[in-house]
Amino acid sequence: MTAEPLDALHALDDEQRAAVTAPRGPVCVLAGAGTGKTRTITQRIAHLVRAGHVAPGQVLAVTFTARAAGELRTRLRALGATGVQARTFHAAALRQLRYFWPRVVGGPRWQLVEGKLRFVGQAAARAKAGTDQESLRDLAGEIEWAKASLITPEDYPATVARLRRDVPGPAEQVAAVYAGYEALKNRAEMLDFDDLLLHTAAALEEHPDVAQEFHDRYRCFVVDEYQDVTALQQRLLDAWVGERDDLTVVGDANQTIYTFAGASPRHLLDFPRRFPEAVVVRLQRDYRSTPQVVAAANTLISAARGRVAGTRLQLVGQLPPGPDPGFAEYDDEPAEASAVAAKIRRLVADGTPASEIAVLFRINAQSEVYEQALTDVGVPYQVRGGERFFARPEVRRAVGVLRTAGPGPEGADLVDVVRALLAPVGLTDEPPSGANARAQWESLLALVGLAEELVAVEPEADLRRFVAELESRADASHPPTVQGVTLASLHAAKGLEWDVVFLVGLVDGTLPIQHAEGDDEAIEEERRLLYVGLTRARRVLSLSWALSRSPGGRRHRRRSRFLYGLIPDHHPASRIPAGRAGGTKPRCRICGSPLIGTEAMKLRRCGDCPSDVDVELLDRLKEWRASTAREQQVPAYVVFTDATLTAIAEQRPADPAALVGIPGIGARKLDRYGPEVLALVADGQDGPN
Repeated sequence: MTAEPLDALHALDDEQRAAVTAPRGPVCVLAGAGTGKTRTITQRIAHLVRAGHVAPGQVLAVTFTARAAGELRTRLRALGATGVQARTFHAAALRQLRYFWPRVVGGPRWQLVEGKLRFVGQAAARAKAGTDQESLRDLAGEIEWAKASLITPEDYPATVARLRRDVPGPAEQVAAVYAGYEALKNRAEMLDFDDLLLHTAAALEEHPDVAQEFHDRYRCFVVDEYQDVTALQQRLLDAWVGERDDLTVVGDANQTIYTFAGASPRHLLDFPRRFPEAVVVRLQRDYRSTPQVVAAANTLISAARGRVAGTRLQLVGQLPPGPDPGFAEYDDEPAEASAVAAKIRRLVADGTPASEIAVLFRINAQSEVYEQALTDVGVPYQVRGGERFFARPEVRRAVGVLRTAGPGPEGADLVDVVRALLAPVGLTDEPPSGANARAQWESLLALVGLAEELVAVEPEADLRRFVAELESRADASHPPTVQGVTLASLHAAKGLEWDVVFLVGLVDGTLPIQHAEGDDEAIEEERRLLYVGLTRARRVLSLSWALSRSPGGRRHRRRSRFLYGLIPDHHPASRIPAGRAGGTKPRCRICGSPLIGTEAMKLRRCGDCPSDVDVELLDRLKEWRASTAREQQVPAYVVFTDATLTAIAEQRPADPAALVGIPGIGARKLDRYGPEVLALVADGQDGPN
């Protein structure tokens, strides 16, 4: 072991040093974006080893990606802590299960499933569920979520009903597919990745000799990105740690963006309650981004609902000042993409490496227009975390359908023809259930958008002309793989950073995504997703949106609700002109001034205008909310926030249309709570005045 450098601790800030030098035992590091969490946890491990508290081979550090695990190993080697095990949860479990298999199971080791869709497809056919590729991917994803959440096939229907989860088919049918998949897989003596965690946890829980050997080997545990732990991963971690408490966890609840896959920040938030003696350290000094970027991120996340007060992190920028974030509104998506591409070309010409620039969006289908725009200006790019638009299977299939359909009826509207031809391959009027099916649908909808764009330029264009345009775009959008501008979804951008970040397509219905509407928890996850995007930028941050999808289209879109409070009042984009984004900007119903801010929009009055709240109605609404929350076993704000109740008590909606007109009350909440709320309002209006 090398000697500890004399300045190793002096190079850390006070909070990092407190985390590194904390005594053995439970330690919770709440680490904001850009605060040096990887440096802190590797220094902590090295410090424990150098101090003789633990041998390198007795440390198990786990994280969520092979890339992150590799970075931990590289840094630990540089610190002289060679021999520390740094792996993903699944890699660690696979190694342990292989070692203990002869003792706990015996016989030949079961092989890993390579592509579970074969078993899912067989189970789906028996359950009379959909067997197309998109349906099978959604069913496979749902099975993964259930297993990660420790939900059995028997408990699945009741659980998803209680959670009101958006499921890819009737719950009983999905449960039958799940059960059939498990039976087929077990009969073939094969394991999927979730089984690695389940079987390893069971081996430690049910075999004392196995647990004793493991606990003798590993004495100290470190978990990175702890906010993303699933119930299954927590079960395995509990089995690893046993009755001991030498556990360091690191995470940031503000960056929880994978709850759809079973992740939960609850384990991070509850850590101090589980270990009352734990040392809790908050890292809030941001060394990644300029103070201007940090201020925007703080403003965005400060409006989040339902955060536990003790876990809130307010980042403090440590870098020299930089430019203010830019905001821009465009008439349509191609105009937005062209403007962004032109800005990128100027940045590259002025010396910014293309690899230090990223364009981030909510859904993968948004990449096509940026692939085309960057190709048009000669700037190289790479698509991260997904295939280029025209390489996606559903797009290739759809283009094949259009190509073989012939010229189309003479004089027919091209957009209508395209919609009709794509309907049999998945373009329904409404987005389908299931993440994969919805992603396919969005790609098909993007093709319709390209048809609308062509018609706006060439009104007489027919189907053959449209197919030629698509083929031309496909050819142009497949440059050789090079180091260039990164195009990525916000999910794929997690853990990365660039000097310059363009956040694009920021309209309601895209961010937050349409299917999150009416679900407060889903809306807050969308807010956290944008927070992750903001904190990827080191120096330059640009946010933009378009009022229409296609040139010449109706400019009815509204910029994302998350931008209220971010855009300075004096900025031209802070006020949408009359007749755009759905009409005149909402005005205060009392003084007539334009409304600014989420709460003002919800109350439909300025914050300093007098409230006309019906106090008795508000009390009744709060009593009803408390009772409903108890019945549903959810926090009260999940039913309705205080601001929403106040808006109801002030505006006293008399019918469903008026109720759904209050921001925060979507179709789901209208269906779920509307009759009861309207009855409460009506009760207060009965009798003499």
